[in-house]
Amino acid sequence: MGDRREALRHRVEGFSQEVIEVVSGLEEADLAKTCEWEQWTVGTTARHIGNHLGVFELAGLVLRDKVLPQWTMDDVNHMANQDSAAHAGCTKSEALDLLQKNRDGLISFIRKLDEADLDRQGSMPAFGGAVSVAQLIEFVIFQSAGRH
Repeated sequence: MGDRREALRHRVEGFSQEVIEVVSGLEEADLAKTCEWEQWTVGTTARHIGNHLGVFELAGLVLRDKVLPQWTMDDVNHMANQDSAAHAGCTKSEALDLLQKNRDGLISFIRKLDEADLDRQGSMPAFGGAVSVAQLIEFVIFQSAGRH
């Protein structure tokens, strides 16, 4: 019991640690460079990945039997672009603070899950409809954040 939870926790820890190590090794000048794919600064992209690690807030809605926001992928991309524009000058310290805070929150959240929690479902158009807590975390962290 708990094998899926522990595997998910281990993957999240590994992914987040790798991102934190990369950002920690950057100079402030590196953070001002533009990432080709998003056309955001490196600092903004690092901060954006920190936002991804906050997925436990959405997953928590599912566990509390609340309705997920009915966002489409267009909505998600629009919000990400707005947030990134608002934080274009993100510093290394700001990015690392958010990455570490949300990593810790997500890992703590995952540790409390049981098998039934991982399978609980909500629905959001951005995910094509029904999505389990495990699928939500995996998509937001390993598919979406991993692309950055």
